[in-house]
Amino acid sequence: MGHSWEPLTDDSRAAEALYMTVYAFHMPAFILISGYFSRGFDARPDRVRRLITGVAVPYVLFEVAYTLFKRWADDDPTYDFSLLDPWYLTWFLVALFVWRLTAPVWRVIRRPVLVSLIVAALASVSPDIGDDLDLQRVLQFLPFFVIGLRLRPEHFRWPARREVRLAALPVFGCALAVAYWAAPRMNAAWFYHRDSVQELGAPPWTGPVMTLALFCCSAVLVTGFLAWVPRRRTWFTVLGAGTLYGYLLHGFLAKGSRFWGWYDEYRWLHEPLGQIAVTVVAAGVVTVLCTPPVRRMFRWAMEPRIPWAFAPEPDRRDGRGAATAPAATSAAAPAVR
Repeated sequence: MGHSWEPLTDDSRAAEALYMTVYAFHMPAFILISGYFSRGFDARPDRVRRLITGVAVPYVLFEVAYTLFKRWADDDPTYDFSLLDPWYLTWFLVALFVWRLTAPVWRVIRRPVLVSLIVAALASVSPDIGDDLDLQRVLQFLPFFVIGLRLRPEHFRWPARREVRLAALPVFGCALAVAYWAAPRMNAAWFYHRDSVQELGAPPWTGPVMTLALFCCSAVLVTGFLAWVPRRRTWFTVLGAGTLYGYLLHGFLAKGSRFWGWYDEYRWLHEPLGQIAVTVVAAGVVTVLCTPPVRRMFRWAMEPRIPWAFAPEPDRRDGRGAATAPAATSAAAPAVR
């Protein structure tokens, strides 16, 4: 929905306010949840294989697919393919790969959240980091991944309290009001975390200040969002297992709509009813892309099984032919995503 609003922001202050509000919390929430499901990563061979097949291979496949799509749809046959320069949505796969590899580090150091915030602040004033692997985003979004690593199931029960859920409504109302005020005054690129403050034309001292301010803003909104996530099973619960499918696949339609000039050709989309229609269509499309049939169709790309690519595991057995791996470790393996 956010990507569908982006072309409308030049003509609609309301659309820009919605866009900025969503961008203030949606990737932090996604990254925090990714960190939560990375708590068990310990660089064991089977988990490294899962990281490769579930993150690295999809990154390569979709980087190729998006490059070919841009060459065709944007009539840009010379557009270069580069694994070091993630295009559009694929930056998240690079970031997740790096974050998960560093998970053991954040579990052993003291005050990991504070350290990650310092790293993010330093990155925001380091223009020499460059664009390779979108490291600015990797480092500036890092605190949310580290927080996810530190969370436990009981931490998600606190936002579910009635008073927190009720408080989330005026909080989001205030966020929308502030975003409406800030829309013509603030560069939305601050929420992307892909540039240093120097590249945004701001003085260096604003780097740590904005890092902390946006972190606090995002943390409050993520809490409000989690407060309204249902605890019971619903018709859309199953879609949660397919969010990465919706994330990666919807980019073809989002970019295609720009390449093919839909927003310029159909000017009625910029009217209030057109904006509502765009929102409904975007919500419907991404819902379908997360469904089990779509997941089955694209599992070969998202969750490929390539046993031929890995060395065989050593068969560690004692003298009586029994495996020496601890039972608790073996039993816990299926529970790790």
